[in-house]
Amino acid sequence: MLGKEISQAVIGRLPRYFRYLGELKDNGVERISSQELSELMQVTASQIRQDFNNFGGFGQQGYGYNVEYLYNEIGKILGLDTIHSFVIIGAGNLGTALGNYLNFERRGFVFRGIFDQNPALIGNLVRGIPVRSMEELPGFLRENEIEIAVLTIPKTGALGLVDTLVECGIKGIWNFAHVDLDVPEGVQVENVHLSDSLMKLSYNISSQNAGKE
Repeated sequence: MLGKEISQAVIGRLPRYFRYLGELKDNGVERISSQELSELMQVTASQIRQDFNNFGGFGQQGYGYNVEYLYNEIGKILGLDTIHSFVIIGAGNLGTALGNYLNFERRGFVFRGIFDQNPALIGNLVRGIPVRSMEELPGFLRENEIEIAVLTIPKTGALGLVDTLVECGIKGIWNFAHVDLDVPEGVQVENVHLSDSLMKLSYNISSQNAGKE
């Protein structure tokens, strides 16, 4: 990958390209043009070419893109050619559902442990992995070289946990807590505010309904 600054908008589109290309590959499609990919994804062909040119471009004029090659190259750009170990902090409904989601392993994200402070949940199994107490968290993170922490706990708990996670070597936080986290440089945070997404959907429905009046 080129050593240039890539916009977050471009990075945000890469997983979608990866998903569509994976479906094409599974369906036996060997090559595709930017125009064909445009029609499939509802993204302009020009935008697709611009996005791919950020990484040197992957196509040949008059040929288009080799689907499997492009799929693999975007996977490398996204860091999916390496294994990322993660733990879930919060063994409630959301944490348990994420722990049971098998598709993470297909993308190189390996579920290593799950933690909670509720004594009633400790010892329960999530896909064969026991829920551990929060007291065990620091040692577990260090001993198992965990890279990513998934937070599915209330915002007060998330805020109080950040320093511990950073000190134990966590490099990325997938944050479902409804709070923005302040982390030092070198630690990446991806915030997933479910209610924000639902409110955006509500706005779009309201705007559509207003246009029909």
